[in-house]
Amino acid sequence: MANSSPSSVNKHISETSSRCRTECVTTAHNFEVTEYSLLEGMGIGKFVSSSTFSVGGYNWNIRIYPDGRKEEDKAAYMGAFLSTCSNPTTGVQMKNTFSLLEKDGKVTCLYSDTRTFRSGSWGWPKYIEKSKLKELLSRNDDCITIRCVLTVMKEPRTEDVSTVMVQVPQSDLQTHFTNMLNHGEGMDVTFTVGRELFSAHRCVLAARSLVFKAELFGQMKETTKRRVKINDMEPAIFEALLHFIYTDSWPSNCDLDQNVELQHLLVAADRYGLERLKIICEGKLCQKIDVQTVATTLALAEQHHATQLKNACLRYLSSQELLRAVKETDGFKHLTASCPWIMMDILERAAPPSGV
Repeated sequence: MANSSPSSVNKHISETSSRCRTECVTTAHNFEVTEYSLLEGMGIGKFVSSSTFSVGGYNWNIRIYPDGRKEEDKAAYMGAFLSTCSNPTTGVQMKNTFSLLEKDGKVTCLYSDTRTFRSGSWGWPKYIEKSKLKELLSRNDDCITIRCVLTVMKEPRTEDVSTVMVQVPQSDLQTHFTNMLNHGEGMDVTFTVGRELFSAHRCVLAARSLVFKAELFGQMKETTKRRVKINDMEPAIFEALLHFIYTDSWPSNCDLDQNVELQHLLVAADRYGLERLKIICEGKLCQKIDVQTVATTLALAEQHHATQLKNACLRYLSSQELLRAVKETDGFKHLTASCPWIMMDILERAAPPSGV
């Protein structure tokens, strides 16, 4: 009998796959006890409890026994336990860590264990000696905080890989809107900016800007025009504005790295209510603050309510030495003329400490 080659045997075999998934849920709960010394002497087996917290579909709390949990502890230890408030029908695989937190964040008495938990409570009857606990309380204003980090393992589940391995492509919404802007199909309004023309879709502009919505669909005269003139704006700035409106991203093909262009784009963003673009401009201008630009940038920030940019400029001017240099610039003269009230903010930031 002739031997069959492996290729001729295997080519008709179908193949399926499955996967076992094991997941877990982790939650930390901090249980603070103030005026701890008032609990001493409450009696062996007596406890105080945290509020109930939920992890992995079960309710839990932390219990501490100031005088110990059992008689054999002879009230020499504080006990710390984790208790379940809901009894699972099967064992719960869990891992927990108990630690004492001090005021400065220092961790003491760190214990951990992993086990199958069914019901009741479990923990450490001799969690900390009372002599050591008193030392800790003296450093922490008679207060202790027990931190429990609890991880509950969910039931393992097996799934058919073919039903879950679906590759979802990245969103291409931005690409489609960029194509709308670049290809010109369906455009129904044209803007004249300087000597250049820019076409766009009224509905897109209105959806992104309430100002454009009022101009193009409101009671203003532009609603009946197919061509709108934009004054006081450079064509490159309007082009960058349109790019952001359609793509919600910073234009990559425009030269907007210079301080003046960034300032003009911030003004345009504020003019048309594009708050996200305005904040992006603020962030880029914050990185370009220097002696020559800080005064004009501060005037811009004040006039257009760019709070983060204003604070960055004031922090820069808080140096007496830098302020003296800035006062010699033309920008500072413009600042004092256009925003004289801002001088009080500058002087408050630049004032030397009292007693100096």
